[in-house]
Amino acid sequence: MNELLAEYLPILIFMGLALGLATVMIIASYLVARQRPDTEKVSAYECGFEAFDDARSKFDVRFYLVAILFIIFDLEVAFLFPWAVSLGELGVFGFWSMMVFLGLLTIGFIYEWKKGALEWE
Repeated sequence: MNELLAEYLPILIFMGLALGLATVMIIASYLVARQRPDTEKVSAYECGFEAFDDARSKFDVRFYLVAILFIIFDLEVAFLFPWAVSLGELGVFGFWSMMVFLGLLTIGFIYEWKKGALEWE
């Protein structure tokens, strides 16, 4: 039991310090800053329009297409970095397998482009 405490004590101290520092910063911000929000400060700013009354109202499908495109190309970059680092070990097979992957992504991108998914009216 004593060994277990010795191993986890630095982690517990770190978590305690982090929690304490976060609490002090939040309390200090309430004490120092003015707490008078106006209508401009509490207005909708992320989506660009006021919140709906009904949460089940229709959204434009282009929002989802842009999000899916972002995820696809973000994953592509996440695959490219480790591939580039280990390309010497992978050899010719690793090179051509990534070329097939990039080719499929390019075909999908061209398909979406031709379908007008990237057009914003």
